[in-house]
Amino acid sequence: QPLFIRNLTPAEIEAANKVDVSSLRDPQSLKDRTVDSEKNKKGKENWLVTVGVCTHLGCVPKGQSLSDAKGDYGGWFCPCHGSHYDISGRIRKGPAPRNLEVPPYEFVGDSKIKIG
Repeated sequence: QPLFIRNLTPAEIEAANKVDVSSLRDPQSLKDRTVDSEKNKKGKENWLVTVGVCTHLGCVPKGQSLSDAKGDYGGWFCPCHGSHYDISGRIRKGPAPRNLEVPPYEFVGDSKIKIG
């Protein structure tokens, strides 16, 4: 399955943290999606790792390329049925029932991630 790995900018982190989590269909904060003290992620909160598969019917959302449509929330847009994900991979609009999945992963070096 495709993986989306994004190094979030300070502005993207600030915008994601301003979202009222209780208003989300699948409520998760950015911190919930990027920090896990048991998997060596402290200090790496700017890295978002998700499975690049829409949680509606399994299409691959657009948003990885600079020229891709990123949807109404600046993250990913699924062209199959119109789901919009924000910069932290949270579902914000459309038929997808859940956020983009965050797979198990850990940092095994400054520039190396072990996924799975």
